[in-house]
This record gives sequence, structure tokens and C-alpha cells, in this order.
Amino acid sequence: MQTFEIHIIVTQDDLDHLNHVNNVRYVQWVQDVAEQHWNTTATKQMLEDYFWVLLNHDISYKNPAILGDVLTLKTYIKESGGVTCIRMVEIYNKNTDKLLASSATKWCLVAQHNMKPARITDEIRTLFS
Repeated sequence: MQTFEIHIIVTQDDLDHLNHVNNVRYVQWVQDVAEQHWNTTATKQMLEDYFWVLLNHDISYKNPAILGDVLTLKTYIKESGGVTCIRMVEIYNKNTDKLLASSATKWCLVAQHNMKPARITDEIRTLFS
């Protein structure tokens, strides 16, 4: 399994009225790291031929993050078949290695030329294994 990782720093804009990261921000980060993983890993031809749409999102919040925390976002494909895959995202506090949130999202591969679901090719599957 190939894991992709990025780091972010919590800013004032990420906080809610309780002064910890707003739950909606975690959802945005899950989408952002998935997009970065695809854009970094896929070939130019794949990027021209396909895109992903989110079908289902399940997130568990474990611990809060606060202003200035450095976070590690890790993502990987747990399973894929047909036109969909399950992508996992784990968000950690980089300094304490404490898990803050985890997410399982179901994505559908879509062909650019007809805007319809497309079977995940072996070439794409290999990128993430």
C-alpha cells in the first residue's frame, strides 16, 4: 500500500468558536489531501482522461487540534474495484503523534470524455498499491 503524506499548520481561519479546529475544516483537508495524492501520483494522460468524485464520507473525530499545531495528513487506498475505491485519511498531531481524526471515503472514477463512471484500470490501481 502506497501512503501519501502532507503537513499543515493550523491557522486562525481553521478554528471554531471553541478555539479548536472546526469539524468542517477536517472534511476539507480530507478532500485536499486526496486531490493532492491523485495530482502528484497520476500521469499527465490519466489527469487528462479521468477525475474522481466523492460518493460517501465517514469521519471520526478523536482529539482536537488548536492554533499553531503542525498536522500530518496521511492517505492511502484501502480497496478498489469496478469504478470505486475506498480512500483512508488519518490526521495526526505531528509533535505528539496523536491521532486527531480518521476518515474513510468512497470515490468514483469518472471519464472526462463522457462524464460517466469509468472502471479503475490496472495502471491506476498499480499507482496506489
